[in-house]
Amino acid sequence: MSEADDNTGTKAGGGAGSLIARVVSWLVASGCFYLVYTRIAATAARDNLSAVDYLLRFFGDASWGYWLALMIPYSCFFFLVDSHATWRVVRWFNAPSLKFGNMLPIRASAYILSLVSEQVGKGAMSLYLKKRHKVPGWQALSSMIFLGMVEIYQLLLFSAVGVAIYLELVEAASTRLPLVIILGSIYLLAAAYFPLHLLFFSGRILPTAKVRQTPVLHALRQARLWQYALTVVLKAPNLIGAVLVYTLALELFNVDVNFGQMLAFLPVIFLAAALPLPFHAGALVLWTVLFPEFPEVGAFSLVMHTFFVVFNAVIGVIFLPRANRELFNLAAAESASAADRP
Repeated sequence: MSEADDNTGTKAGGGAGSLIARVVSWLVASGCFYLVYTRIAATAARDNLSAVDYLLRFFGDASWGYWLALMIPYSCFFFLVDSHATWRVVRWFNAPSLKFGNMLPIRASAYILSLVSEQVGKGAMSLYLKKRHKVPGWQALSSMIFLGMVEIYQLLLFSAVGVAIYLELVEAASTRLPLVIILGSIYLLAAAYFPLHLLFFSGRILPTAKVRQTPVLHALRQARLWQYALTVVLKAPNLIGAVLVYTLALELFNVDVNFGQMLAFLPVIFLAAALPLPFHAGALVLWTVLFPEFPEVGAFSLVMHTFFVVFNAVIGVIFLPRANRELFNLAAAESASAADRP
């Protein structure tokens, strides 16, 4: 078998694997939607309604004006906090001279691509750092990996605090799953891993491991404990704001929840949303598991998520001309400079 044939076979195998993964993810998502639908239909039947009529009544009774007055400011607030945290991390590990004003259009423009995938949006930021600040692509991507890890641990940390404070609420919601045991196990595993993570990437354990030297792990090698902690603090206003916003929004949809429930459950729901399933189907199911008396909150979560990503994309469209000027003017200047060289 020739090298070309081998490469062709590898690409074909990779393409087939990718197709199977997509099919499986859509099948799982379909199962999640069906499960939520059956629970909504069962609740609707108690009121002698169809599932569609039940959802129409649910959304029809909502205070949409107040909801928009809540969501629009929060989306703008999220953008500023998110941009600031990202700017700090990029300055630490990639581009010390980067100004906050220059980060705003790039982070905003990435929200447009995040409509397709959050990973695509982060890839766009990596491309900007490569073009504008000569940061190697893999090193730029390493900062996005650092941010992703901090986001996961931040969600776990806030959820653990919420569960500890409002343990009785978690126990009350454990009608279908042993939530206290499941969440407690996740918290313990995460807490056990983090010290090993720091020791490994600082070279104190397995110092000869070659994987640590790969460019995509650049930020993890450079990061210190205080930078992890400070990034959590910098991003915390967005998560605290989300807990408050979701609590108030559910009240506008006539769903009786309190801040404690949201503090304990929302970070876990956000973790489920990170699963590679279409339409954040993992979070959709988790909403109905955690709030079994209100299965319609699954549909509510879709509305919240859709508005949030679309409005963020609108912010990106507003900043897009400036982002294009920075990238394309730089490219034009480099082309002109190259043409002037003998």
